[in-house]
Formats: sequence, C-alpha cells, structure tokens
Amino acid sequence: MTQQSLWQFIIEQQEKLLTQVVQHLGLTFLSLLLATVVGVPLGILIARKRKFSSPVLGFAGILQTIPSIALLGFMIPVFGIGARPAIVALLIYALLPIIRNTYTGITEVSPTVVEAAKAMGMNRRQLLFKVKLPLAMPVIIAGIRTAAVINVGVATLASFVAAGGLGEFIFGGISLNNTNMILAGAIPAALLAVLLDQTIAIVQKSGYRLFQKLKYIIPAVFIIVGAAYLFTSGSKNKIKAGFTPEFMGRQDGDLGLRSVYGLNVNPVVVNDAIMYKAAYEKELDLISGYSTDGRIKAFDLYVLNDDKKIFPPYFAAPILKTKTLKKFPELEETLGLLAGKFNDSIMTDLNYKSDYLNQTPEKIAKDFLVKNNLYKNSRKGNSGTIRIGSKIFGEQYILTEMYKMLIEGYTDYKVETKTGLGGTKICFDALMNDGIDFYPEYTGTGLLVLLKPSEQTLKNVTQSPDKTYTYVNSEFKKQYGIQWLKPLGFNNSYALMMRRKQSQDLQIKNISDLKKYFKDR
Repeated sequence: MTQQSLWQFIIEQQEKLLTQVVQHLGLTFLSLLLATVVGVPLGILIARKRKFSSPVLGFAGILQTIPSIALLGFMIPVFGIGARPAIVALLIYALLPIIRNTYTGITEVSPTVVEAAKAMGMNRRQLLFKVKLPLAMPVIIAGIRTAAVINVGVATLASFVAAGGLGEFIFGGISLNNTNMILAGAIPAALLAVLLDQTIAIVQKSGYRLFQKLKYIIPAVFIIVGAAYLFTSGSKNKIKAGFTPEFMGRQDGDLGLRSVYGLNVNPVVVNDAIMYKAAYEKELDLISGYSTDGRIKAFDLYVLNDDKKIFPPYFAAPILKTKTLKKFPELEETLGLLAGKFNDSIMTDLNYKSDYLNQTPEKIAKDFLVKNNLYKNSRKGNSGTIRIGSKIFGEQYILTEMYKMLIEGYTDYKVETKTGLGGTKICFDALMNDGIDFYPEYTGTGLLVLLKPSEQTLKNVTQSPDKTYTYVNSEFKKQYGIQWLKPLGFNNSYALMMRRKQSQDLQIKNISDLKKYFKDR
C-alpha cells in the first residue's frame, strides 16, 4: 500500500482544513480585537497615572506566565467549553504586549514636543489624540503585532476545549502518529502567523495616516472573520457530539461511524479530560469514551450498544521487547501477577476512585494490591532500572503504579515511571526507541492503530478476544520483536455514550438509533 503524501491528505481534507483555518483566524481576530479594546485604554491610563503602571504591568505579566493548558483549564468551570474560554484565554495572553507597548510608546514621546503642544493651547484630550497617540502608534502596533503572533500559536490549544482551529489536526496527528495530519495543521498555523505579522508590519511602517484610513476597516474585517468562526462552529443537529482527537482519526472511531454506520455527526474535537463533565452539564450530548471509565458511573452516562461491531476487543496487557525479558529475567513472572486479576467492573470501580473521588493512583494501586494479597514493601534494590511508560489517562497511571510496586516489592530492580506520554504512537515509539522498557497497551489499539490489517483479516481476528490477542501477539513478535504478556482481564473498548435520561427520552439504545437524529451530508 502506497503511503499517502501530504498533498493528497490536504486535497482529501480540504473542506475540513478550510473550516479549521477560518476557526483559527476567528479565534485570533476576536481575541486580538478584544485585547486591543481593553489593552490600549489600560496603557493610556497607566501612562497618565504612573503609580498604577507597576501593578498593572506586573499583573499582566503574571497572567502571561500561566501555562496555556492550565489557563484553559481555569476557564472551563467559569465559561464551560467552546469559543468563550478559548477567546478569554487568548485575550489574557495578548494583553501584556499591548498594554506595555502602549504605555512605553506614550511615555517616550519627547517632553519637548508635549510642551510645544501645550504652548499651542491643546487640552489633554487634544494632546492625547493629536500628539501622543500618533507618535506612539508604531510602538503600539508593534505590541499588537507581537500579540497577534502569540495568539496564532496559542490558538492551536483551543481544540482542548472544543473551540476548533488547526489544533484539531495537530493533536489528532500526534495521537495517531500521522505526520501528514500534524503538518496539515502546523504549516497553515505557521503561515498564518507570518502573514499576520507581515500585514501588521505594513501598517506599522506606513504610519499614522494609513492607520487613520483603516481604523474602521480593520475592526470590520476582524468582526466578519469572527462571525464566520461562530458560524462554522455551530451545529444544526439536535444532538451535539464531541470526540477526542484520536477517536476522530481511527477506524474504530469516527471513520468507522461514517463507513459502517453511515453516520456523520459533525462532532467538535474535545479533550477527554473535560469531555465527560461536558456531557453531564449538557454542553455535549454524545461523546466518545472508554467502556471502563469511572466517569460513566459518576455522571450516570449510558453506553450505546455497538450493534454493528466497529469496536474490537480491547484487552489490556503489558507489552515489551523480547530482549527486555532476557535483560530482566524476573520481570515476566512479576508482571504476570496481575494477569486475570481484573474484570470490567473492577477496573471501572478503580477508575471511578481516580476520576471522581480524586484518589491518587498510588493509593488506588496500593489498596488493590493489599486487597489481593499482592503488596510487598519495596526491597530498594539496585540490580537495574526498569522504565515504565503510560498514556495520558487515569487508568494507565493506576496500572503503572501497580507495576512499579510489584517490581520493587518482588525483585531487586529499581523503577522509573514516565507517565503521561500522550497517545498510542508516542508510547509505542518510546518503546521501539528504548526510551521505555514497557507500557500497558490494548489489543484493539495494537490491531487497528499499529498493525492496520486488511478488512478481511480484521473481520476474522475480531470474532473473539482470544483470536485478537493471539494475532496481535504473533504479528508484534514478527514485525517489531515485541511480546504481549498475559492480559489483565478487563476490556476497555471505545464506546459512544449519552446522558442516561436523554437516551431514554430519545429512545436511543444502539448506535444505529442515532441515524434518525443526524442529517445525511
């Protein structure tokens, strides 16, 4: 099979790419317009009342230092998901350069010029608008220029809160290790930053007179693009869907829903950390999720029956290179202590403690091992170091801690954990490149994301969990020199879910029942 080129991917996804570009510009322009409306008057105020300059600039500087993801996280409880938290976060990031440059531009106007203007009889208002602002305008525009470039970059994170933009392709590509998808988001984002920077630079170099001519046109353009963003972000469906970036690009995800079920639900892309609560709070109606996730129980969600079987078995098991087992001879037996110790109900309960009761993975892991008479105090050995990796969700953190405690309790090996490595391919690449020694993986993910078998093979090997496991283990040994150890016993498959009451009201039990609520496109 010939690998798809970047150009082929762009042609295939051109409609979606254009939508994301419009959304990205909309987020950038709306936030930049609001930041200018807030930042310029603030800069003027602190230039006039200098005693406020240090507190205002200091506070804006503190806001600028908050990590982007954290800032978006702070916005969610107040503004929910979608455009509002993203625009507010981007506004905050744009404030510092605009306020600072406005203040600097005005305060650095020559005192001689100011005195001459006063001598001509100008009042404070005339002095500001006829002297200070025109002379300070290149510096102010430089601040807006800096803010624009910052916002184009930070706006890629807007997909974290279902606000759209080019981050959808970037994070989806990272999750799926799809270089074409990453580049299809990253290249336009970089080009937008350069284009916006150079466009504002032309205004900056042309001086105050050109700005005077454009002072109504520029806000109008920003508003039009912002309106286009809001239009492209809207959903006309009765049921609003939200899927994770990885789910969007998988055959056992949105691609399967389209090809097997004939469903195009026009989902927003949203991070799974906030997806379940968004469904509970009625900001989303249909979400992708994991069948053993504790938040299903916490938020009383209903898992729809996969009546056309697009989700294969997803039995969890540690995977590692054959040479690693030779290097650490006690490892296989130690990891095997957890084999068969779980079922779906047990894993869901453990995830519930993490996702909803906010217990730490360490406590959950220790309590489980103690309950099953598997816990031993660490030997604190130094016979070698084993590096355990994990993906970026609670279940993986719990399993990683269990394995750490078992290895340190039953062997003389030391353990380093490298948790939160992101999606499937990041973990797998780390394993292949000897960045980690093993991590917990799922048979369905190994089958569909890493092996990508033919349709006929897929049909044959997904008839039972045992067939899936046997095929995956055999092919991984042949292709990668990687072995799957014994499964843990639970099946954490992908699933579609809704609020239980809504599913009952709309009489939706199976995924096929969704068809009547989504228009064919």
